[in-house]
Amino acid sequence: MKIGIISGSHRNPSQSEKVARYLEKTLNSGFENIEPWVFSLADNPLPLWDQTLWEDNDEWNQRLAPIKKQLSESDGFIIISPEWHGQVPAGLKNFFLMFNRFELGHKPALIVTVSSADGGAYPVAELRMSSYKNNRLCYIPEQLVLRNVEKILNEDTADNDAEADAYFRERISWTLGILSGYAAALKNMRESTEIHHDKFGNGM
Repeated sequence: MKIGIISGSHRNPSQSEKVARYLEKTLNSGFENIEPWVFSLADNPLPLWDQTLWEDNDEWNQRLAPIKKQLSESDGFIIISPEWHGQVPAGLKNFFLMFNRFELGHKPALIVTVSSADGGAYPVAELRMSSYKNNRLCYIPEQLVLRNVEKILNEDTADNDAEADAYFRERISWTLGILSGYAAALKNMRESTEIHHDKFGNGM
């Protein structure tokens, strides 16, 4: 089973990518049946969407083909978003314009938000409200809001708040187990149900 981890920060380096690498390591070490991979939006690897994406443009096709392949082969996703001015970063919103139901559709996704202070709730609401409509991504009920992220999940334990770090590591492992269960269940659904319909290509 393949899980794609999308690190949604434009910054390089970023706390979001630190979290992505920790989640990748946890999936590798704690789940024998899961093969994780990370796609980072650091330095904006995707240009802004434009109309030619829908016109079988060769440049777009060549640029997106490797990512589409990885997404299509994935059974679930982790979407990591920092909170910038109470919002999801523009590059992450742009990501959801690039890929459709054939890559993301009817696959479970875990929302992970990152805040340097006590925030992180606004990106959860924004992602649940507007990022899944046409691509049919299925956000699971669980989510992770990683507050004061500079003080957790660091390789150097001296940089961590011991109590908060222990809590989040335990919570992360449990939540990844939930995601794994949804990934297995929805794979069976995708194989037994007509999920792509030309007449109903977009969500309502």
